[in-house]
Amino acid sequence: MNKVWFITGCSTGFGRALATELLQQGYNVVVTARKTKDVEDIVAAHPDKAVAIQLDVTKKAEIAAAVEKALEHFGKIDVLVNNAGIGYFGAVEESEEEEVRRMFEINFFGLGNMINAVLPSMRKQKSGHIVNVASVGGLVSFPGIGYYNATKYAVDGLSESLSKEVAHLGIKVTVICPSGFRTDWAGRSANNTKVQIADYAPSARQNSDTIRSNSGLQPGDPIRAAKAIIKAVEAENPPLRLLLGVAALKNARIKLDLLKANYDAWAETTEGADFPAESK
Repeated sequence: MNKVWFITGCSTGFGRALATELLQQGYNVVVTARKTKDVEDIVAAHPDKAVAIQLDVTKKAEIAAAVEKALEHFGKIDVLVNNAGIGYFGAVEESEEEEVRRMFEINFFGLGNMINAVLPSMRKQKSGHIVNVASVGGLVSFPGIGYYNATKYAVDGLSESLSKEVAHLGIKVTVICPSGFRTDWAGRSANNTKVQIADYAPSARQNSDTIRSNSGLQPGDPIRAAKAIIKAVEAENPPLRLLLGVAALKNARIKLDLLKANYDAWAETTEGADFPAESK
């Protein structure tokens, strides 16, 4: 395979699984992580197809340097996968601003800066595919992770707009929306709020505790997810949103039904908010 993939956050989870699967299938891969020693084993197994580059997506200088190194090494970037991300558990009222801003810097602003760094080369070659790893939590909200939901809704909204801006340039965009997968997201990759408000015990706390206790037992298989992402990218008409996992599809369909019921119930009020139509 001659196609070059650039993946952020390859030390664990989806990033590691995807980089490994791509290399096994013969693709060229730019394997990035905050510490390159964490991905040396991936690259060592495929020295002719992979390059490891240090990258912290919260640092614009490192983003620029990583993209430049990738282009120097492979000559192009065909697929950008924005995978780097973290979680954070806490009710909205409990959430600490410093932790929330850090999460937005990684999950959203880092993603946006990566896109802006890669787009010039994709525009020049009139082709490319940007894959943004969001979550079913970017389509459906859950108690105890409100600000995490907000970062992923932001990724979804940005991605949809971007897809309409770059389609005529031959660039495609796909948002990945997984449910529970056996990655580190619910483990070491997510902090808990230090603020504890008893009133949120039966809602936010209960849900976050359930998610934590299920870490490592989720039904989602990262390798199967990696294969699904590759399949979507290689499709003639790739999806704007790719749901991954039974729970993702189930929750998205429930949300669709709730939205329709809500919109239909209030349709008369909604339409009545416009100026009256001029009589003909």
